[in-house]
Amino acid sequence: MGNRLSKIYTRTGDDGTTGLGDGTRVAKDNLRVEAYGTVDEANSAIGMVLAVAGIAEPIRRCLTEVQHDLFELGGELCIPGYEAVPQDFIDRLESELDSFNADLPALKDFILPGGGAAASACHLARTIVRRAERRCSTLKREEPVRDELIRYLNRLSDLLFVIARCLARAESGKEVLWDRQRAK
Repeated sequence: MGNRLSKIYTRTGDDGTTGLGDGTRVAKDNLRVEAYGTVDEANSAIGMVLAVAGIAEPIRRCLTEVQHDLFELGGELCIPGYEAVPQDFIDRLESELDSFNADLPALKDFILPGGGAAASACHLARTIVRRAERRCSTLKREEPVRDELIRYLNRLSDLLFVIARCLARAESGKEVLWDRQRAK
């Protein structure tokens, strides 16, 4: 276990900088900070999904594991040169994705975010993960970022889409389909 924080505020960031995991000080809007900050935001959004009562245990277990993965992924981004996300994480996501998707009907229409509180929160988490993927791609143009991180985030957004579909069906019995004519 790492160091415990006995005092939460340090005042070291009052000048607009923050410390990376290797001790380097960078601007708070540095691309690396943006990337791991967005991963943290995605993790928090998944926490909102998990806060909804009545989520099936396989989904709860999967999303809890994902939260741990995202913490490690953020750590890898926070410490230049550190590796924490193995291919096994991506393989597990693909397996979960296939499992959750197996009982869903084939998509014939676009789906709107909605279908219940958990499904809506899951769609929001999915869009934040997509932004985290974009932030990591931007960072990769400037600094080394392992391909595994971007692949993980890409698979995770797909998994969250499928889980949102499962949650919508469990919460309201159906998904919210895009239909411009019906909306009028």
